[in-house]
Amino acid sequence: MSKASSSSKPSTSGSGFLELPEILSIIMGGGQGSRLYPLTKERSKPAVPLAGKYRLVDIPISNCINSGLRKIYLLTQFNSASLHRHISQSYKFDPFTGGFVEILAAEQTPTDTSWYQGTADAVRKNCTHFKNNSFEHALILSGDQLYRIDFRELIRTHIEGDADLTVATIPVDREAARGFGIMHTDTEGRITRFVEKPQEDDLLDSLTIPRETYPDLGIESDSELFLASMGIYLFKRDVLFELLDNNFTDFGKHIIPSAIESHKVYSSVYQGYWEDIGTIKSFFEANLDLVSDKPNFNFFDEHSPIFTRPRFLPASKLNSANLNHVVLSDGCIVTDSTVSHSILGVRTIIREGSRLNRTVVMGADYYDPDVLADGRVPLGIGRNCTIENAIIDKNARIGNNCTITPEGKSPHIDADSFYIRDGIVIIPKGVEIPDNTTI
Repeated sequence: MSKASSSSKPSTSGSGFLELPEILSIIMGGGQGSRLYPLTKERSKPAVPLAGKYRLVDIPISNCINSGLRKIYLLTQFNSASLHRHISQSYKFDPFTGGFVEILAAEQTPTDTSWYQGTADAVRKNCTHFKNNSFEHALILSGDQLYRIDFRELIRTHIEGDADLTVATIPVDREAARGFGIMHTDTEGRITRFVEKPQEDDLLDSLTIPRETYPDLGIESDSELFLASMGIYLFKRDVLFELLDNNFTDFGKHIIPSAIESHKVYSSVYQGYWEDIGTIKSFFEANLDLVSDKPNFNFFDEHSPIFTRPRFLPASKLNSANLNHVVLSDGCIVTDSTVSHSILGVRTIIREGSRLNRTVVMGADYYDPDVLADGRVPLGIGRNCTIENAIIDKNARIGNNCTITPEGKSPHIDADSFYIRDGIVIIPKGVEIPDNTTI
């Protein structure tokens, strides 16, 4: 990479750690999230529950906090009430740190009455708020990805290369490359080309990472690889405002390709686990991976914890239950049931004789008594139920003797009380399934 000017070189403390310049983190709160429907029927994508007790938005926020970045804006627009509530209940900094996680909701102004038209448009419409902060660089993040990154490495690459813009990239194979924005760099890591979701083999051939550059990029592989954009961007302050001085609406489709022609745009390669939680299938598989012996994403990392709302719930209680490869969250009660390869979210209740396999149960926001005055089905899973390959959203009420499975059904169904996407049954939030129902 090109040598950084002396004024922009990062300094290190006596311990050897990078002393960070002033960084402003901006997290995209997500659009309509149609590919995650019906999980996004009443919430935005970043507010979708994850791993039993978290929300998707906890991942980028925690990565920022663990990297020493504590000035964080979250841009929201669609179905944002639950996301706002979660942020307000989860992230409170003391007055001595100067840190904040602040929500900037889409708003109409005397000069602009439109909603966000894309990621770049969302940042542009909030530039007035950003300019009121003192910062040297702006970090743009997505609110619906699962990964753990120390952003200090990205910042180091950005500053030492004196880059105007640095794009976090990840090596992917040929088939995966067809679904991403693919970068091509020179030997110093400067991005020279960007192609959005290339499909033709001839085009992909021209975008492969040269094997001789693998050692310089830190890649240990003999396979054919491509550099895919992770949707994580680090801008110099003035460059960000300059590149937004137009009508472009999206970073990936418009801002980044144009910046490559006019500015110094570099790649910072990341080789850990990263998953874009954009579909029901990817969401389901990412959750179920967490119950494996060695999951790709480790929530048990004490050095880089994932933060979320403190609920002060009691420990979970198992009454003659048989659990095999299960993530068990706080406040659950499982009675004389068998659960395997499943996620049980907070306050999950499973009653006698039920069997769950490959099921993500999101739990409940509150408890209610087993016998209700209005005669409704109680919260949780009833007696003698069989559920497999399913997502049970929050506050769902599954009656006794119910069977829920996608076996023998179309992979895509919309019904009154359930949906099937990618061969996975989804029971939406708050839905009541009567006794003796078969889905």
